[in-house]
Amino acid sequence: MLKISSLKKLVTDSMAIDLGTASTIIAVKGRGVVLDEPSLVAINEMSEEIVAFGQEAFDMTGRESRDVNVKAPLIGGVVADFERTKKMLAHFVKKAKSGGPNITIRAVMSLVSDVTHVEQRALFNAAEDAHIGKVFMMEEGLAAAFGAGVLPTDKRASAIVDIGAGTTNIAIIAKGSVVHSTSERYGSNAINESIATHLRRHRGLQVGEETTEMLKTQFASTFLPEDIAKTIEIRGRDVQTGSPGAVEITSGEIYPIVEGIVRRIALRVKDTLTELQPEVAADIYDRGVILTGGGALLEGIDQYLRSFINLPVSIADEPRYATVHGLIKMFDDPDLLERVSFNELSILQNAEIPFEA
Repeated sequence: MLKISSLKKLVTDSMAIDLGTASTIIAVKGRGVVLDEPSLVAINEMSEEIVAFGQEAFDMTGRESRDVNVKAPLIGGVVADFERTKKMLAHFVKKAKSGGPNITIRAVMSLVSDVTHVEQRALFNAAEDAHIGKVFMMEEGLAAAFGAGVLPTDKRASAIVDIGAGTTNIAIIAKGSVVHSTSERYGSNAINESIATHLRRHRGLQVGEETTEMLKTQFASTFLPEDIAKTIEIRGRDVQTGSPGAVEITSGEIYPIVEGIVRRIALRVKDTLTELQPEVAADIYDRGVILTGGGALLEGIDQYLRSFINLPVSIADEPRYATVHGLIKMFDDPDLLERVSFNELSILQNAEIPFEA
């Protein structure tokens, strides 16, 4: 017979969900990160049914069968397609539970700072439909700060720049609260789009998402490369003939594309830092900026930002998981969770416009 303590371990009572534009990451209290998959669905266009989710859908991207189309139901960190977001989240939550526990009593989810009440409610309803008992929501910047090691009791201010695929969140945190924040619906996906546009317009080659992601993560740099003549062969579809084709591109050719986008993010950070109270600015001068999110993994982005804002810049441990790590920590401090999160009542009261599913 199982002891009571063993039974308790089989109950997933607390789940953290970072539902992002590019990836959905789920952590379970006591088990850590249990799911990390692309926020994608594959749809059969004839039946309108979803035939694959997450990694399975991503593996079809660019190689879909005739009637199948892969789509991202979230754009810029918010719900663009409610029904499909709901089904995707339900699938991920169910998958995160597999391996024993089947009861999710409560979950805490992240929100971008400029999310509207209607967008909040759409996320809340999606979570409710995924059979989660109680849903809390908190600002992504605050969660990322806690996940990056900022203490809720620290009265001095910390600056967090969370660079996601579709959003960049800049949050200034002090005493476990957001004292200033700004969010731009613009992130590292813009690099992929700019690379694809450049190759199509200037090199006559159409490439897919897999290729642009590889170029961004393995070949691109935010700093002028030492060897600008370094080449890589890129394969795709010749724009003029429509036939399979290939071109050789150099690191010097890709660099200005990436730098242009990183500069836009850096400018937003610099502008935000000019809007702070003097004491907060003094704290940030001492402490600098912490980078989180998948965009923090871009080659040389910390050095670039450091030289741009003339302040210390560090990258959080496991930057992609900073938000979900911060969310899961909330369950260790119920009072803090109540103080920093939005719950069902506040979301429903504030969502004055009825959300049409």
